[in-house]
Amino acid sequence: MPHYEGEPRALHGARYAILASRWNPRIVDALLMGAHRAFAEHGVAESDVDVVRVPGAWELPQAAAQAAQTRRYAGLVALGCVVRGDTRHYEHVADECARGLMRVALDAGVPVVNGVLAVERHEDAIARAGGARGNKGEEVVQAVLEMTNLFARMGS
Repeated sequence: MPHYEGEPRALHGARYAILASRWNPRIVDALLMGAHRAFAEHGVAESDVDVVRVPGAWELPQAAAQAAQTRRYAGLVALGCVVRGDTRHYEHVADECARGLMRVALDAGVPVVNGVLAVERHEDAIARAGGARGNKGEEVVQAVLEMTNLFARMGS
């Protein structure tokens, strides 16, 4: 019985895209730096990573769909930050962003990894963007590398 498992290793000649929100720039820029660092640590050349900036988390699935349609990318990383406020806007944006990113991944057959922080407080975001809880930007790059590696092993 075959057993397939990916490794966080870059595919030779693969290109990746980071889709990053401009909303909450202090947080998202820290996630973006973590993502760049992780790609470099795993042997992905800077020239093989495109960065696409969008206004907010709501627009990330739209940009992911466009990027996936180009068939240029082995995998996509989405970065953003949604902080709970006094209205239901948080639920709409965070939930629909996650749902949209998954839809792109399933429809396009391209790994799309969700690095959009959905947090209660701004301090929680700081902790996950290079603070006490690590950098989610680094974590999602490892996940997209593992998934693209897995897809290649499965013959996708």
